[in-house]
Amino acid sequence: MNRGWFVTGTDTGIGKSLASATLLHALRARGLRAVGMKPLASGCESTPEGWRNEDALALQAASDPRPAYDEVNPLALPNPLAPELAAADAGIRVTLAPIVSAFQRLHAQADAVVVEGVGGWAAPLSSDLDQADLVRALDLPVVMVVGLRLGCINHARLTARAIEHDGLHLAGWIANDIDPAMARADDNFELLRQRLPVACWGRLPFREKPDPAQLRSLLQTA
Repeated sequence: MNRGWFVTGTDTGIGKSLASATLLHALRARGLRAVGMKPLASGCESTPEGWRNEDALALQAASDPRPAYDEVNPLALPNPLAPELAAADAGIRVTLAPIVSAFQRLHAQADAVVVEGVGGWAAPLSSDLDQADLVRALDLPVVMVVGLRLGCINHARLTARAIEHDGLHLAGWIANDIDPAMARADDNFELLRQRLPVACWGRLPFREKPDPAQLRSLLQTA
């Protein structure tokens, strides 16, 4: 059993959090202990317990066992900006050490850790850190989420090539129907299946309020 996956996307707002939470439920349905992680989250709300991010909370809720929030999201940044800008605004220097430490604690609790990245693959974490650096440090294969909308074939192929160029392993991809008005969505999905170099793990349908627990049967991991 793999110790986990790093979930990236073809862009921001294409459903990485939904795919990650659904993947957690699919793993748990197989009898595995699976926990989620959002190492760096920008766009957090102040609560009595500290800064909290909606996506990180969703991953925590989809996890079993239920980890502490600070382990799920070790770097919580208030402003909803690119991570480099949000970290600068918060006076935080993004480094790999606290992320790797939190990942190791999560891995000690579970059979698999699903780690959700930020934005698209090329979105940097800081002035000197790319997401590829984090994936190397965690030694994880990558799962790519493709938001089905106009332009998705180009974005998906470029992202897959970038992951390969960075010397990392793309294990599979997940399609997410984010645009219910997309013309010939099924045909675009089939073109993606033909042209991407790895297997599709599943396709998530468009829902106004998707429930990852109900969608779990739609995903098959490698």
